[in-house]
Amino acid sequence: MSVFRNEHPKRRNITKEVSNYRKHRDDLRKDYFDRCGYCNSIDTWRFVWFEIDHFVPQKYLKTIKDTDYFNLVYACRSCNNAKRAKWPSMDEKIHNVNDEGFIDPCDEEYANQFKRTDTGRILPDTRLGEWIYNELKLYKPQHEIIWKMEEMNNLIDEIEQVLDGNPNSGEDLKDKLLECYRAFRKYAQQLSEVGLQ
Repeated sequence: MSVFRNEHPKRRNITKEVSNYRKHRDDLRKDYFDRCGYCNSIDTWRFVWFEIDHFVPQKYLKTIKDTDYFNLVYACRSCNNAKRAKWPSMDEKIHNVNDEGFIDPCDEEYANQFKRTDTGRILPDTRLGEWIYNELKLYKPQHEIIWKMEEMNNLIDEIEQVLDGNPNSGEDLKDKLLECYRAFRKYAQQLSEVGLQ
C-alpha cells in the first residue's frame, strides 16, 4: 500500500474581493499543486477537466460568501459532480457528523482517510473515509488510470535522462525505448481527445 498523496494542499490566506469565485482559479491551482483536492488526480492531460468546488455547498452558505477563498477547492469534474450539494449536517459550520460528511482537503487529516494500492487504486481507511469514498465515487477506474499514467510519465522522464546522459547506451535500445515513450504520449493525447466517463 502507498500513501494517498505526497503533498498536502494548503490554501493561502487570500482575502481579496472578487466578483466571481472562478477568478480564484489560478490561485487555487497553485495551492492544490495542479491536483484535485479530493482524488489527487493531476491536471496534466486535457481529458481530465478541472472545476472549482464550494467545500460547503452554496445551498448551505449563511455567513460564508460564495467567493470566499477558504471555502473553494480545486477539483476534477468527476469529484465535483459527485459531491454536488451533499452536506449531511445541512449546517455550514458542521462538516461531518456520525461518520458522514466531509473533511476539508486542505486539512492534513483528509489524506488519512484513504490509502492507495500499488496500482494507484484508492481505498478508504476509516469509516468517514468510506463515506467520502462512496459519495465522491473514488472507486471509479479513471482515478487509478490517471495515477498510472502519471507514474509512467515520470518513469519516461527518468529513463530519457539516463539515456541522454549515457552516450554509450545501445542506439537500438534507445530508439526502441523512445518509440515506446512517444507511443505512450500519443495514446495519452488520444485519450484527451476522447475523454473518460
